[in-house]
Amino acid sequence: MADLTVFNSLSGKKEVFSSRKKISVYVCGVTPYDTTHLGHAFTYVSFDMIIRYLSYLNYEVKYIQNVTDIDDDILKKAKETDKDWRILGEENFACFLDDLQWLNIRQPDFFPRASDHIPEIISLTESLLAKGFAYDKNGTVYFDVSKDREYGKLSKINPEEMLTLLMERGGDPSDPNKKNPLDFVLWQKQKEGEPAWESPWGKGRPGWHMECSAMSMKYLGMPVDIHGGGRDLIYPHHESEIAQSEKATAKTFVNFWLHTAMLYYQGEKMSKSLGNMVFISDLRKRHAANPVRLMLLSHHYRQEWQYSENEITRAEKLNDLFKKGTTGKYFPKNI
Repeated sequence: MADLTVFNSLSGKKEVFSSRKKISVYVCGVTPYDTTHLGHAFTYVSFDMIIRYLSYLNYEVKYIQNVTDIDDDILKKAKETDKDWRILGEENFACFLDDLQWLNIRQPDFFPRASDHIPEIISLTESLLAKGFAYDKNGTVYFDVSKDREYGKLSKINPEEMLTLLMERGGDPSDPNKKNPLDFVLWQKQKEGEPAWESPWGKGRPGWHMECSAMSMKYLGMPVDIHGGGRDLIYPHHESEIAQSEKATAKTFVNFWLHTAMLYYQGEKMSKSLGNMVFISDLRKRHAANPVRLMLLSHHYRQEWQYSENEITRAEKLNDLFKKGTTGKYFPKNI
């Protein structure tokens, strides 16, 4: 059999995949402050197919998908809805699991929650401080990007482009406590009314990027064979994960980076900020699961595409052809 090749976002080209039969996969999961949308579904259906194919090739896959249950977005939504952040997260995560089951997506081996891994996050932050890659300013700990000459090796963009994306994606380059606008938070000082944990720097909570590094290291070690997510996570999230993980350990963090393309709707990228979301809960009211899964799988995972009702109509016709072309005895209930 020919070698399996995989497109690696880090190198920008296809590379021969691991010959080892036990491999590790980490895919960035949801921040459960809302229900599942079609962009989420495209990412998780794509990785479901990738993992199924690896299993078919007799790879033994250990698959982890995190839950970002403590984050600016979920705290903001909890305040707006006057709900406890933990209850809000659990309710939306339950809906997410139900949507995964409906789409016949295999669950990972474990869904670690960020809030359950505070000791690991603190330990990793302490390591970066001890090695001079981070600094504490008034109870918030930052990663010092000026100390990392490789910062940007995944995204391959210049500092000006980084600043633009940082502002678009919830960063705070104007934070006066930062030495450099591109420095990112490892541990955030407690804000009034927000949950917090004790730390050597005072009460606070973990930075978004640090959560994934700590959890992937705990469950999969280093290097992780495949780390994936949507393309919008390349910068700043995955870029920052690489920096903090490799500087803390002096080891390669990930061998292969895989990223799914963005989904468009009504001429623009589907996003919560634009309000042009298509939720799985709404699709479930009008369509069966098989056509929705077929629609998602009909697109290459790295190719951007435009959603429309015609997409599902075509998938429904294809699903009907499958049914007519096979007997009920052999045609699976779910694909």
